[in-house]
Amino acid sequence: MFKFRNKNADMVEMTVSNRTVVRVLVMVVATMLGLSALEHAQHALVLIGMSLFLALAFNAPVHWLAQRLPGKRRGNRTLATTLSLLFLLAVLGLFLASVVPPVIRQTSGLIDSAPRLLNELTNQDSSVGSVVEKYRLGGYINELSNELSSRLGNTSGAVSALSQASNSVFNVLAVLAMTFMMLVEGPRWVAWFKRLVPREKAKDADRLAGDMYQVVKGYVNGQVTLAAIAAVLIFPMFLILGISYPFALMFVVFICGLVPMIGHTVGAILVTLIALTNSLAAAVIILAYYILYQQIENYAVQPKVQANSTDLSPLMVFIAVVVGVSFSGLLGGLVAIPIMGCLRVILLYYLDQREDVSLDAAAGRAK
Repeated sequence: MFKFRNKNADMVEMTVSNRTVVRVLVMVVATMLGLSALEHAQHALVLIGMSLFLALAFNAPVHWLAQRLPGKRRGNRTLATTLSLLFLLAVLGLFLASVVPPVIRQTSGLIDSAPRLLNELTNQDSSVGSVVEKYRLGGYINELSNELSSRLGNTSGAVSALSQASNSVFNVLAVLAMTFMMLVEGPRWVAWFKRLVPREKAKDADRLAGDMYQVVKGYVNGQVTLAAIAAVLIFPMFLILGISYPFALMFVVFICGLVPMIGHTVGAILVTLIALTNSLAAAVIILAYYILYQQIENYAVQPKVQANSTDLSPLMVFIAVVVGVSFSGLLGGLVAIPIMGCLRVILLYYLDQREDVSLDAAAGRAK
């Protein structure tokens, strides 16, 4: 029982039943348990979300391929999904084969040359050593040398790196397995969800789901096309300028190009820094070429490819990318725009429903 005075200074008593107290406590405990479960399942939910996004992206190619399989295999989504994922694995394997060996060689070369570089830094007769001595940086160099020696001699770091690599492989396999099952069982899931929707809402639900699917499909197809165009067009420049590891850099440009707004900027910085190891002229040419292509893409290529599939303003796109990257890095930036586009579809549907209800109410009052 609670007692308080109202504005007229009258004593008011409010009685709360035990059942109400229990309900409130149960709701609070359930909310806390739910938030805790979401926190512990965050990694699994991210993997499921990645699988769902890939399934939506691959659904159109899988359907197209299934309808063009020869003979009795026509319409076989399992076979079409298998072929599509094998193609994805081949592309991923080609990317790793072109990126991992250079990284290992460069890392090994850096480790081998580390003592020589440190000796040059501490040698007062060299030009670099004189600068170190002039600005009294010897203490920092010694600390760096000791830390580098301890890290190279620490086996726990190698074990940790091996563990992280194993987890990454498991995550990739888990995502591919869930994507495969979602693609194969997707039509059955759609039919099952349709049965859960009341008949009077079935038409609206189909329209809403169709609009959201078109947003995701249009975005994915557009971004993949734009990233592929950027990678293919910049590859000849790598060959002409003689920049090391051109295939690896082409894949880097493609991966960065998948992230809208900021992806090409990140790719330009990475490629320019790598080209700088060849020569300053090569780095300047690559940067200028990248900037020129980016302007052509922004004003000529992107509008035609994307065809306003998400219907989002540039400000909303930028906000979505920034929020997505802050939440989950490259993956967050990749899926942020289609998620924002789907939220826009839901909001427009809700506003349309409210407008229809208001018009019906006004018509009823007029009668």
